[in-house]
Amino acid sequence: MQGYRQLIDRARNETGLDDFGRDSFREGLEILVDSLRREARLNALGESALAERIVLHLRQRLEIEDWYRRHPEIAEEEIRQPLFGVSLPRTGSSALSFLLASDPAIRYLRVWESSRPCPPPGTVDGPDPRRGVSASSADESLKGGHRTPTGIDGAMECQDLMALDFKSQIFQAFAQVPRYSDWLLQADLTETYAYQKRVLKLLQWRQPARPWRLKAPSHMLYLDALVSAFPDARFVMTHRDPSEVILSVATVYADIVGKFTDSIDHAYLGDLNLRTWSEAMRRAIAFRDAGNDHRFHDIHFRAMHRDPLAQVRELYAWLGEPVSPEFARTMAEWWAANEGGERLAKPDPARFGLDLAEVRGMFGEYLARMERWAPSSEAA
Repeated sequence: MQGYRQLIDRARNETGLDDFGRDSFREGLEILVDSLRREARLNALGESALAERIVLHLRQRLEIEDWYRRHPEIAEEEIRQPLFGVSLPRTGSSALSFLLASDPAIRYLRVWESSRPCPPPGTVDGPDPRRGVSASSADESLKGGHRTPTGIDGAMECQDLMALDFKSQIFQAFAQVPRYSDWLLQADLTETYAYQKRVLKLLQWRQPARPWRLKAPSHMLYLDALVSAFPDARFVMTHRDPSEVILSVATVYADIVGKFTDSIDHAYLGDLNLRTWSEAMRRAIAFRDAGNDHRFHDIHFRAMHRDPLAQVRELYAWLGEPVSPEFARTMAEWWAANEGGERLAKPDPARFGLDLAEVRGMFGEYLARMERWAPSSEAA
């Protein structure tokens, strides 16, 4: 893989632009590229795919700054009371995101605009070419009515927006990058969230202002930095036994990383996720205890599966917002078509160097809190 300076030059040459804005992205980029070159043991596909992704994020950053240069009024856009999904991964948060995206009165981050926010959707006349011919609502005008957006129109996590500042877990989901992952765990993401807000303003520009519904499990690690950019943010937190979570997410990482290396280290991926998510939960508990508990609404994984529409109604009652008949109908239709979701075969925990009793022990404080936040007696 080329060095980070060569990748920066590629992005500049491909766009004809030069201004990346603030330099906060450079440290993460340099550490990431060094870690990819020294530690990731990428195969040929990995070398190509990761270089292209890095250049993509650099190109988009250049284009974002160019849009702001030509239209400084974008900065006047307001992001009011966004709702962030913050929880351990594999806890039903993705299903919740799709249910919330069923609400025609809200704005969410769409797959097709996540990694390519430019040009701003509000400036594109007609169908956006980024959606492609397989977009779920391509024939919506013929059939009429609102439907839950899926496929390329579906809800996406914030990871690509955070990658514009090169402080994102998306990179460690693609490659084994220990140095980068260790640095990311301790990094200050204040500038990252400020830049994410900058991009959200761009995405909603020239469109009706609607409340944002966003999510990424990794937000739990950086809640203080997040609220510095979004001081009126509120949070929804989904809950599940951490021993099921860690093994599941390690398996997902292995499936992705295994495409880009021929030297996958399952024990490393197990340890990485155990360290990451136990620390994330420790920080989330500390944040809630520091006078922020009122910002959170909690949902148990089993309660979501038993009656998801009831859980969304409770969430909306907490938000002080109505669930319209159209919203309820589209949620019910999506859940009926997708109930059960993706089911992964359960691997041997020992393959990832995991002892599930030890995993639960590392989440002892969380398990005690979960009984208060989302009591199992209500979720059984």
